[in-house]
Amino acid sequence: MTSAKPYRLNVGIALFNAEGRVLIGHRFKGDGPEIILPGFDWQMPQGGVDEGEDLRDAAMRELWEETNVVNAEFLGETDWITYEFPPYDGPQTHRLAKFRGQRQKWFALRFTGKDDEIDPLTPRNGQPAEFDAWRWERLDRVADIVVPFRRDVYRAVAREFAPFAG
Repeated sequence: MTSAKPYRLNVGIALFNAEGRVLIGHRFKGDGPEIILPGFDWQMPQGGVDEGEDLRDAAMRELWEETNVVNAEFLGETDWITYEFPPYDGPQTHRLAKFRGQRQKWFALRFTGKDDEIDPLTPRNGQPAEFDAWRWERLDRVADIVVPFRRDVYRAVAREFAPFAG
């Protein structure tokens, strides 16, 4: 039964530029049922936490792995947020088969670099690229372009981080 599975420990990153918009990436790979409908394949960077890893360090590592960004300053963080994965009956090696959902802590960061630092296509740290495009978006619009099962999380993050948004 799904409820017997643990939650995957995860960090999410809302990277704000000087205008108060957040970085989102376009997921280009079919990753099981995580991409449900065309047009709902954008998201902010996020990823798993290694055992014993500090959560802020995990956020910075994930940001770098997925976008190449290293120039960012801490603004704030959320309490823990959980969400359930959709039903999944694919390969049992996929994270959707091993976990019931994710337990996330989101971090707000201010981007202090230049846009040409952002490179989502180059694999880093042995991790394959997840995004084939990126853009800056209004935080209050992001929930409308993510997969439906993550929308409540994105709305909660938008409420929490509204003071950093433009």
